[in-house]
Amino acid sequence: MLWTLPVISAIVGWFTNYLAVKMLFYPKEPWDFKLFKIQGIFPKNQRQVAEKIGKMVADELLSSDDLRDKMHNPENLLSINQIVEAKIDYFLNVKFPKQYPITGLLFTEKRKAKMKGELMVEVKESVPQVIDHYMSNLEERFNVEEIIKERVAVLPAEKLEGLIMNLLKKEFKFIEYIGAVVGFLIGLIQVALVSLGQ
Repeated sequence: MLWTLPVISAIVGWFTNYLAVKMLFYPKEPWDFKLFKIQGIFPKNQRQVAEKIGKMVADELLSSDDLRDKMHNPENLLSINQIVEAKIDYFLNVKFPKQYPITGLLFTEKRKAKMKGELMVEVKESVPQVIDHYMSNLEERFNVEEIIKERVAVLPAEKLEGLIMNLLKKEFKFIEYIGAVVGFLIGLIQVALVSLGQ
């Protein structure tokens, strides 16, 4: 009978942690016991959770400064310049001669090359300014923190639970198992203490 203590302690430890994990999400609606109310931590604090997630994403994961820096990355600037250059080539060599055939005849390859060169100098100077202007407008119209906060705040409780469980399923299982292990060890200690006392 004494040696069942570790097993019982392990079951109690596992069940306690299992219950603690479940109480993160349940009950979804408050249970009123007159003297106190019980509700799952996430359903009860969904708006505060939404605010914190929104702030964390905006400050740490997707800040406008990070986006601006990414846009100003030399590789991205080069890519934008190449796209614009291809458009200029198409306009000078295909579109312009079709729309203005007589004027197009007067445009020699040398003149086209000169015009393209001048346009590309302007493009290279303008692209960073356009990016900054665009990002400033984006910051005013597209508030990452507010958007995420609003989305998370109105998520159905089941969907919020599903998202969190998908992210932390292994961790929650580990918490349950560690409860069983700790319970078992406590049971062994109790058996040892009882045995020593006899």
